[in-house]
Amino acid sequence: MGDNSVSPEDSPELQDVLDALDDPACRAILRETIEPMTANELLDACDIPKSTLYRKLELLSFASLVREQETINPGGGRVTYYERSFEDVTISMDDTGVFTVNVDRTPQSTDERLADIWSMMGDEV
Repeated sequence: MGDNSVSPEDSPELQDVLDALDDPACRAILRETIEPMTANELLDACDIPKSTLYRKLELLSFASLVREQETINPGGGRVTYYERSFEDVTISMDDTGVFTVNVDRTPQSTDERLADIWSMMGDEV
């Protein structure tokens, strides 16, 4: 899926957020990813096909609603975890009729920011 880490200043497009939130499988993933989960854990929890899961994770990542974090497995290799990256999503309309989306995020801890940097470095190698 590439680099899909979400920074606090990411502002997703309204349509991307609406598309993700309109999808029942995406909503199921969001309900499960309060805590980081692997793809295999999500497959079991959401009861959706593997190919569907990865497409939905990509859609959620593109909408900046899920972040991907890779860690080093003590037994070798990397393990990817997916976690919901927001606390609240607000869609509003101003006086001119323009819709905007605001995604409120919990500030990342130092460990989480370092893990994101590590994950990005791994993608470059």
